[in-house]
Order: sequence, then structure tokens, then C-alpha cells
Amino acid sequence: MLETGAEVDVRTGMRHGELVDVVGGYEALVVRSETRVNREVIEAGRRLQVIARAGIGVDNIDLDAATGAGIAVVNAPTGNTVAAAEHTIALMLALSRNIPGAHQSLRAGEWRRSAFMGVEVRDKTLGVCGLGRVGTEVARRAQAFGMRLVGYDPFVAPDYARRLGVELLPLERLLAESDFVTLHTPLTEGTRNMLGMGQIERIKPGARIINVARGELVDEGALLAGLESGRLSGVALDVFAEEPPQAGPLLGHPRVIVTPHLGASTREAQREVAIEAAEQVLAVLRGEPARNTVNAPFVAPEVHEVLAPYVPAASMVGKLLGFLSEGQVTGVAISYEGEIAHHDTRMLQAAVLAGLLGPVSMVNVNLINAPVLARERGWSVAEQSNRASREYASLISATLQTVSEGGAQNGSLTIAATSMRNETHIVKFNDYWMDIVPNTPYLLFVDNLDQPGSIGAVGTIAGRHNINISFMGVGRIRLRGQAMMVIGLDDPVPLPVMEEIRALSHISSARLATLAG
Repeated sequence: MLETGAEVDVRTGMRHGELVDVVGGYEALVVRSETRVNREVIEAGRRLQVIARAGIGVDNIDLDAATGAGIAVVNAPTGNTVAAAEHTIALMLALSRNIPGAHQSLRAGEWRRSAFMGVEVRDKTLGVCGLGRVGTEVARRAQAFGMRLVGYDPFVAPDYARRLGVELLPLERLLAESDFVTLHTPLTEGTRNMLGMGQIERIKPGARIINVARGELVDEGALLAGLESGRLSGVALDVFAEEPPQAGPLLGHPRVIVTPHLGASTREAQREVAIEAAEQVLAVLRGEPARNTVNAPFVAPEVHEVLAPYVPAASMVGKLLGFLSEGQVTGVAISYEGEIAHHDTRMLQAAVLAGLLGPVSMVNVNLINAPVLARERGWSVAEQSNRASREYASLISATLQTVSEGGAQNGSLTIAATSMRNETHIVKFNDYWMDIVPNTPYLLFVDNLDQPGSIGAVGTIAGRHNINISFMGVGRIRLRGQAMMVIGLDDPVPLPVMEEIRALSHISSARLATLAG
């Protein structure tokens, strides 16, 4: 019995059917990654108030079923942050001093000091790709070694990076200037193979790469080619596209250090994760808000009835802003008009931020933690409300502020949306009014001159490459002036096809938003 009065029953190694049989007697359930908490378990858990995942990922828990049953789902996203950061530093030092190879050589009875000549990390440049929790802790520790720190993360405010002692750079410059490159970004379609053959060919000669994040962030074939060509001096991998990895030339390469996904494998991390999960459970059981709730918060029914249809619209606004923005994000301004402005709009603010952060965050982003994550990244978040709306019953719009690489104001991007018949409608993009229902996997935004043939030229390219168009919307400010077309697509647009569209004489820009997945 704990001091809080909660009784703990530890039951490990249970089969799924056994869990279903006994879960009805518990108010809380704490699991790790191997236990599947599906709808059957949740429906059997008639007394459940909270389900806790002792770790970050909640892929093994049916969030929709839990939310529908009024069960809070919590996780422990920070307990292993230091462990992952320290493992990154350990791999960096092992790479710089050839420790694993020297160890094996001496164990084999050899004394080959000259074969394992290393380099110091002092005065070297460390490129940190992703300045979330783990990337931030890596940067802080690297400062103690006297390293120059550069970073790549379009969703971190420059002021935050400066306070951390990190110079923000585009990925291409980071790769060209870094002696060590470490990856700490989430896996998205935009970051998958972010270090591919093209990036390895342009990386600083002699660079060393460390990956303790996700295996799919790197093209393992490109790493091997970089090692064989001498472009890379070394690679350290804790994660792999396939786990456990198959034996092969990369795994056995003499300048590759590998560990079996040990980033969170410390006694302290496992203890911290367990404590963090337990704290969340106890908070919910006491009727208090839990810090790391990962499913939708509960609001008064009358407020939920008004705001719920606009949560998907707000999330879509944030998601599109994230896909279409350029430069470093410094903040976001959110505006509410009409009926929704009469209510507490914190849920809608959180939905916009969750849409923005979801694709770029290492942790599961939800309506509870999105504002906290935005503050951690140094964003400013401003709101304004207007209870009157001339165009729609309710309208939510958000403007993303960005700065360029040099720190100059890069401009802003505004998107507005509403909900009609419980369906999200994108109704404004900057100064262009339109009406788009974003119900396709891909949206292509094209800035163009309002002249005959503009739409047809883009459609011809899509048809030539077997890219199916679902719909097309257009907006313009004046006749024969600047205009925008938004094209709903059922198929992805490869980079060469995007370049072909951008090369059209009447096209000033073309940007693709991936809504699938």
C-alpha cells in the first residue's frame, strides 16, 4: 500500500486474454511497450480511470477507445532524456578515440597503438540535428568539451538556440561545417533518410555521424558508401531501420560502432520512467490534471459541443503552417472570430500548436502538452478574439512568424479555416480567399500569375507522371495579377516533378503538404 492509499499489484508476463480477464478489477493500468491495450482490454476495464505507459511511445494503446471511455492515457516522455544524451556523448567519444577497435585488438593480444590514433573533440564542430529535449541535453554537455555547436531545427526559435549556445544553420551548411553530426529528430516523411547519398556526398570530409534517434533517419547504404570512399571517418549507430539488424558490411565495418538500442537503457532512466509514470497515475486518481496526458482533455459538455468541430480545423491550420513555412519559427498568432470567440479557446490554441509540432516532435504531441512544448522551443504565442465574424459563423486563423538564416524578419504565413457540416474548410491562405476541403493525402500550393494556361500546365505535368488530381481550388487578388491554386492529389509528388512544376515560367513557387499518415 502506497502513502497515497493506492494499492499496487505487480503482474508481469501476462497473456492478452489474462489481462482482459483481470483488468476489470483495477482503477489504473501501467504497461510497457510489449503489452497491447486495445479496445477489448479497455472495454473490459470497467473501473479504469487511467492507463500509463512507462516510456514515451503509446502506439500499443488504443487512444480513441480510451478517450471514448473517459480514461486518461499518460506517458513518461522525459525520464530517459539524460540517458539518451549521455549515450550520444559516449558514442561520440568512442568514435573520436577508436575505443571499441582498440579494446578488441588488445583483447586479441595485439599492441597496435599507432593503428588507433584518434582526434580530440575540443575545438571541433558538433552539428546537432533536432533541438528537442535530447538534442538540447547533448548540446549542453558538448559545451563542456569546448566544442563549437551548430544546430538544425526549423521549429526552434533563434533566441532559444542562442541561449543554448547553438548557431542555427540550414542542414546543408551544418553538414558542410560539422566534424561530428548527431541526429535527434522525429521520424516523418520529411526526415526519413535525411542523411542520404546526396547529403553524404556534400558532408565535410572526415566527418563522423552518430544516430541514437531513429534508424530510418539515415540511408544505411549511403553511410557504407561514405565510409568506403573515405568521406566519413566513422559512424556510430544505436538504432537501425530493421531491429535487430541483419549482419552485413555496415555492421561489420571497422569504422562503425554499433550498440543494440541502448539509448534509454540505464538503471537511472528506467527508475525515472517508472517514477514519472507512477506520478501521472496518482495525479489522475487524485482527480488532478496529469502533466503528460496524451489523449484529448475533457471539457464541460456545453463547451465541447461548440468547440469540438473546430478542433480538427485548428489542427489542420497548424499542420499546414508547419509544412508550408520557410525559415526559423519564432512564434504564432492565433485569431478567433464568431461564436467560438465567446468561449475559453485554450483547446483551439492547443490544437493549432499540436498540428504544428506533431510532425516535428520526438514526443507524442497532444492538446495537453502542445503549449508546453511550444514554450520549450522559445516560441511566442499570442491570441486575439473578435466575437463578430462577417464571413463565417466561426473562423480560426493563425499566422506563423519566421526569421531568415541571418536573423532578419523572414515574413509571416497566415491560414484560416472553419467547420461546416462537421467538415474542415480551409478558407484563406495569406491574402487569397478560397474554399478547400483538405480530404486528400497531399495538397499542392502553387503561386502563379493569373493567366490562361497556368492551371492546365500544372495539370499536364501531373498527368504525364500519373499523379491523380482530386480537386483544384483557386484564389486571386485581382484579374491577371498574382493568384494561387491549391490542388488536392491522391499520389505523392517526387522531387523531380516538383522541380518541373517550379520551372514553369508563370510559377513563382510550389509547395507540397503531406496530410497522409
